[in-house]
Amino acid sequence: MRLPVAIKIEKLNAKNIEEDEKLLHNNLIAFGVTLALSLIWLRFVGYAVIKGWISSTISRKVIHIGTGPLFVVCWLLFDEALSARYLAAIVPLISTLQFGLAGLGLIRDRASVESMSRTGKRTELLRGPFLYGLVFIAVTLLFWKSSTVGISALMILCGGDGLADIFGKRFGKSPLPWSKKKTYAGSLAMLVGGFSLSLFINWIFFVAGILPIDWIRFVPDLLIVSFVATLVESFSLSDIDNLTVPIAVIVTGIFLHL
Repeated sequence: MRLPVAIKIEKLNAKNIEEDEKLLHNNLIAFGVTLALSLIWLRFVGYAVIKGWISSTISRKVIHIGTGPLFVVCWLLFDEALSARYLAAIVPLISTLQFGLAGLGLIRDRASVESMSRTGKRTELLRGPFLYGLVFIAVTLLFWKSSTVGISALMILCGGDGLADIFGKRFGKSPLPWSKKKTYAGSLAMLVGGFSLSLFINWIFFVAGILPIDWIRFVPDLLIVSFVATLVESFSLSDIDNLTVPIAVIVTGIFLHL
């Protein structure tokens, strides 16, 4: 004959197992939706390049700017189970592996090569796009949606670094004294774009009740972080800024308790 305490423990364990299964089921659905949206977005941009609707130069920046916010906002679909961040990280992992295999020539992926390379060479996927993917995997695993630092690092990389190249080439007339390939227009776009996109995505998580943010302190700190990232980007080599910019944001953000 079982004791009442044992029966209660069995019921509690069964309830916990049921709740864990429900969370896993919800997160698997969230993973499927996130993966589908990401692949559709990348394929659409690649198709647009092949069709000649946009140039490969523009497509690189469209992907650079748009992919990150789409992926990060999809974090809101996930529950708080331990498995959530790992499932979410599989999405950029798949894309990163795809870039790596295509860059090495182990698979044929014309759409990715055309939309993400400057010269049409597959080996370019092993630099900027590959590092971009690695950063998203690392930040997803290390910070997840409970940190403004992680979200800010990704959004400054997307909005700031992405716009810097576009505005720098279009409006940049005066090069920076310490970096002749970078311009004041590009750096200003980096600062404004990174700060604005980071502020907007963090605000979404605040409204969703995920992040408690003290806006009086957060806004000026985010501006400082964005300025440091802009300064780092102005010194960084091409493609390597996909790594140096988020590292600068993370280090400065942690120091300021962003």
